[in-house]
Amino acid sequence: MKLTIERAALLKSLGHVQSVVERRNTIPILSNVKIEASGGKLQLNATDMDLDMVDSVGAEITAEGATTVPAHTLYDIVRKLPEGSQVELDASGDGQLILSAGRSRFTLSCLPTEEFPVMSGGELPHSFSLTAVELRTLIDRAKFAISTEETRYYLNGIYLHKADRDGVDVLRSVATDGHRLASVESPLPVGAENLPGVIVPRKTVTELRKLIDESGDEVEVSLSGTKIRFAFDDAILTSKLIDGTFPDYERVIPSGNDKELTVDCKLFADAVDRVSAISSEKSRAVKLSISSGNLMLSASSPEHGSATEEIEIAYQGDTVEIGFNAAYLLDITRQIEGDTAELSFADGNSPTILREADDASAIYVLMPMRV
Repeated sequence: MKLTIERAALLKSLGHVQSVVERRNTIPILSNVKIEASGGKLQLNATDMDLDMVDSVGAEITAEGATTVPAHTLYDIVRKLPEGSQVELDASGDGQLILSAGRSRFTLSCLPTEEFPVMSGGELPHSFSLTAVELRTLIDRAKFAISTEETRYYLNGIYLHKADRDGVDVLRSVATDGHRLASVESPLPVGAENLPGVIVPRKTVTELRKLIDESGDEVEVSLSGTKIRFAFDDAILTSKLIDGTFPDYERVIPSGNDKELTVDCKLFADAVDRVSAISSEKSRAVKLSISSGNLMLSASSPEHGSATEEIEIAYQGDTVEIGFNAAYLLDITRQIEGDTAELSFADGNSPTILREADDASAIYVLMPMRV
């Protein structure tokens, strides 16, 4: 195998695949990226056995072939080469890849391509297309609520499924860690009518999010009950799904929250952020004292003292006091793109619903805490 490629193109492609590779591996071949030159393209492939990334980039190929080399080492070398460099890769020798650029020359140890694992294909019977904007929204506005608690592994991802809202079928993504819940939806794409509910793992969500920013308009999604694939212009991400049952999240969304307030979202978020500076590191608790037309935010801690701030709100009703984790509250307000946030609650001990006043496609539920 012998080829020449522009540094920037190689770096971009390597950047996509190398982040799949774990830093510590007990199986040496999983530390490597498979590089294959044929048909005027260089194809790079990396996997951790649960997630598989393939990326293609144009190259000037002198001799076709394939090998595998340490992924992070290759990425670091290419990253440190001067901008505008022409990179020559030559794996014609015995078990080695020679990388040359200008006066630099590196020799990397290779492992045979036969050892490189292939993520078994299998049928992916459900297939549909989403715009990059739709997919970004479904991910971005839910991923902050993914649980990091490994014991409840079925919460360690985004639950993607077909749902019904007021008699209309929608594609919905849901994430929860038990303290907060995010539910985001977009119109159901053609081909997703019989979509099974699947849980996309956190690492897959992270890698997918990186690809979306650099993709074209359309993303082709194919899946079965055990596997999902996202096909972009030059990259294909295939992942195993979490084998578990996502809880009945609709039971967590309260239906009897009869008290509603609306508030300028930025004003509210900034006030929460300021007041929470005084709260203890552990609890990050902030108290909301809600009365007609007024919201008092307060926080206190034995080490730091206390803080209060008042802001105007649109609210008519009984006085209510409710406490929240400030970090969770700020995570939700960051997802609200409009000017006005709407909070609905029943009392100080029940889950609160937060949403954008003019957007029904996303709903957030936050559990209160004692303050």
